[in-house]
Amino acid sequence: MSTPVLERPETVLHDEMLARFRDRAATYDRENRFFHEDFDELKAAGYLTLPVPRGMGGPGLTMGRVGRMQRQLAMYAPANAIAVNMHLFWVGLAADLHALGDDSCDWILRDVMAGEVFASGHAETGNDLPGMYSTTEARPADGGYHFYGRKSFGTLTPVWTRLGGVGMGSSDPGNRKMVHGFITRDGGGFRIEETWDSLGMRATRSDDTVLEGAFSPLERTPRIVPTGAAGMDMFLLGMYAWAISGFTNVYFGVAKRALELAIESMQSKKSIAVSSGAYAHHPGYQLALADLAILCNAIEPHIDGVVDGYAASVRDAANWGPEVAPRWAERIVSVKKLTTEQSFQVVDGAVEIVGGFGVSRHSELERLFRDSRMGKIHPSNSFMTREMVSKLVLGLDFDAQPRWG
Repeated sequence: MSTPVLERPETVLHDEMLARFRDRAATYDRENRFFHEDFDELKAAGYLTLPVPRGMGGPGLTMGRVGRMQRQLAMYAPANAIAVNMHLFWVGLAADLHALGDDSCDWILRDVMAGEVFASGHAETGNDLPGMYSTTEARPADGGYHFYGRKSFGTLTPVWTRLGGVGMGSSDPGNRKMVHGFITRDGGGFRIEETWDSLGMRATRSDDTVLEGAFSPLERTPRIVPTGAAGMDMFLLGMYAWAISGFTNVYFGVAKRALELAIESMQSKKSIAVSSGAYAHHPGYQLALADLAILCNAIEPHIDGVVDGYAASVRDAANWGPEVAPRWAERIVSVKKLTTEQSFQVVDGAVEIVGGFGVSRHSELERLFRDSRMGKIHPSNSFMTREMVSKLVLGLDFDAQPRWG
């Protein structure tokens, strides 16, 4: 089924739709159920096509504009925003490559306009550098590769039709290659194990996918590159940039909503110990709220500056050389780390302001508190971020240096 052409993409997330999402979010969370109704609405509205270039039938939104819409969606239904991020990052990556004259992923853009849903198969037990390394085997065959392994955190498991991931293409330690490929749901060679029962972001239904020979044809295997940072070209950088900036915007959206709830609570909550009756006039609460607002005021321009700068730079092929990618990688992972940590501070502070009702299972804020904790788990986590930034700052070879000892 084809998707509609969006003439005014900024109107997709209209008030009535977002209100429905917020109303259903608690039920999805409580029942640990995928957000099927919301997903169908988003897909029918063309939300999954946002980065597709205008010349290919899409709205052509940049990373910054997509991120701000994701931020808005997260204020109503954070799990929805996290889930569709795992589709949108593939679309954004393909759109950037297309803008640079690289047509190796144009088929992704065509598939998206035809209604296909993409997801990510990168997370693995025992691999803390997904994308650069893999515990999955990519076994060569006529016309492509068969994949064998287990992928975790498979967001969009119930609905994806295309799963993009990576496997190790050779067991020879001196000549290991990373094979980036895509399998189709109707192609078989895999099974789903329903493992998802998490602290937060429960509606994503991020179950495990066990690959048992799933096939990626060569025409849908866009990169075969060295392991580690040596394989970092615009494909891998773009994949990280779109995914990580998406996480960044989602968790900031959670913080913005928590701040709204804290403000509403202070304006409505009464105390016989406060002369005016409302907590809004309590100096201690005022100071606490100011701290949360200051964090949000600082986070927003930081995100927008980095993301908009990357979006502008990546479309300028003349300025892209081997020295450019590390600088953007450093900035993107840094802003994600700071944002997720500071966003949790906002949510945590909002719970303290709201008080006892804020920890009730009937409270939206209680769910946001749990959802916000997942930001530290999503890539890149603090350990990977510190390792990447320190080695880039020190000018160390990312692959040649021992990681321990």
